[in-house]
Amino acid sequence: MATSHLPDPFDLTLEQLQRRRSAKWTHAPHAGVPMWVAEMDVRLAEPVAQALHDAIDAGDTGYPGDHAAFARAYADFAESRWGWRPDIARTETFSDLGASGTALLRLLAGPSNTVVLTTPVYNAFYLWCAAAEVRPVEVPLRAATEAARLDLPGIEAALEAGTRVVLLSNPHNPTGAVPTRDELTALAEIADRHGAVVIADEIHAPLTHPGARFTPYLSVSEAARRTGVCTTSASKAFNLAGLKASLLITDAAGPELTGLPDPHGRNVGHLGVLAAEVAFREGGAWLDAVTHQVARNAAHARERLAAELPELGVSDPRASYLLWLDWRAYDLGDDPTGVIAERAGVVLSAGPAFGAGGTGHARMNIGTTPAILDEAIDRLVAAFGR
Repeated sequence: MATSHLPDPFDLTLEQLQRRRSAKWTHAPHAGVPMWVAEMDVRLAEPVAQALHDAIDAGDTGYPGDHAAFARAYADFAESRWGWRPDIARTETFSDLGASGTALLRLLAGPSNTVVLTTPVYNAFYLWCAAAEVRPVEVPLRAATEAARLDLPGIEAALEAGTRVVLLSNPHNPTGAVPTRDELTALAEIADRHGAVVIADEIHAPLTHPGARFTPYLSVSEAARRTGVCTTSASKAFNLAGLKASLLITDAAGPELTGLPDPHGRNVGHLGVLAAEVAFREGGAWLDAVTHQVARNAAHARERLAAELPELGVSDPRASYLLWLDWRAYDLGDDPTGVIAERAGVVLSAGPAFGAGGTGHARMNIGTTPAILDEAIDRLVAAFGR
C-alpha cells in the first residue's frame, strides 16, 4: 500500500512537464495536451533518482558490469508480488523489449515465418515483425473494450496452419486486460500441442491495479514453462524508458534459444541496469502510490466519459495507464486522432497502428496528473459533446 509520508509521484505542474525533452512532451505543441506515447508524468522514485545521482557524481557511467544483481532484484520482486520466482541462471539482459522481441522472432518464427498477434495490440509489435521480416497473423480479441479475452480457438487455428510463435501482451496493451490463469493455462496447452513458443511481453505487469491479479505466463503450468519466454523491464512501471535495460527469462524446460545475439552486442545501458535494479529492490512504495493513482484515474475517466460522451466506447483496464477508445459513433474516420488533435487539442495514439480492430479507435495515456487528465477530458467533451 502507498504510505502517507511518501511524496506524491504525480505532484508536477503543466509548466514543469512542458520543460521535459522526452518524446511525449516534445511531440505535441504546448497548446495541446499529449496523451499518446506510454510514458508517465511522474517524478522518479526517490531511490532510483538517488542511485542515478550517486553514479553520476562518482563518474560511474561506463560500460555495464555484472547483471546478476538486476536479475536477482527482479526475481525477488516477482516472488513477493506474484509468488513466482524466475530462475536467475536463465535470466538474460537486453537493451529493451524491442531488441529481445525482434531477436526472438528471427530465431523462432520457423518455416512459416509468421507470428500470432492478439489484436488490437501494442503498435510496436508490428515494427518488431518488420525488423525481423516476420509476417503477423492477426487473431483479434473476443472483445476490445469491456472484457477483452483471448480468442483461444482462433489462436489454435493459426498454429494448426503452421505458425509457431504467439507474441502475447500480458497484461494487454492497449486494452489493459489481464489474462486469467485459466486463459494462460489453456494457451500453454495449445502451444504445447503444436510445438509453438509463446513470447510473453510482461512489461506492464507491475502496474496491475488493486483488486486485479496478474499471472506470469511461466508460472501457470509445465506446458507454459516448456513453451514460454518472458520479456520484461522496469521501464513502463518506473518510467525509465530512456535508460536501456530489460530481461529475457526462460525455464530450464523452455525453448532452445541458441542463436540469440552475443551478450556484448545487446547494447544494455549501465545506468539502466543500476536504475532497474534499485527500482525493483526499493521502489515498491512508490510503485504502489503510482498504481493506486492510475487506477483512480481510470475510474474517474470512465465515469466522466460515460456521462459526458456516452457514445464513446471505453475500455475497462485492470492494469497500466492506457484507455482504448472506440470513436466510431462520432464518424471521425479510420484514424480519428487527426480530427481530435485539430478540434480538441488532445494528442492520442492512432488506433489503426494497433492492427485489426483499430479502425476508428485511439489509445489514451492516463498516466498523468488528475488536473491534466481533467483538462484533456474537458477538451474532448467541448469538441465532441452532443
